[in-house]
Amino acid sequence: IKSISGRKRSTIAAMTLAAPSLQYLDFDYSEDDAGCGTWDAMASVRPAQLAAVQAEVALVLDWAQGQFPERQGALDDGGEWDYDLLTIEEDGRRTVTLTLSGTPAFGAAWQARFD
Repeated sequence: IKSISGRKRSTIAAMTLAAPSLQYLDFDYSEDDAGCGTWDAMASVRPAQLAAVQAEVALVLDWAQGQFPERQGALDDGGEWDYDLLTIEEDGRRTVTLTLSGTPAFGAAWQARFD
């Protein structure tokens, strides 16, 4: 608790609750007939920006794990969400591709957080 103008406020109440935006990952969305979604993003950067891209990947995956703990797995096997992550080095650049898939419940949570 910190004092502001002689009044006590919690640190959490004083913080802005806006979600951090993604600077490198821009997701494209597609949906199947069952309403399950797929989000694809690709970022191609110089090595100096790779850590920032990796931080965004970690942000997204940490969010998914936090929202749907212990429910990651293939959707066909009953999972709520899953992902595929690939990093390729070519011509002095790093290309990071992240694909997420999720159920309609995952999609609704995604939209509330990232759209």
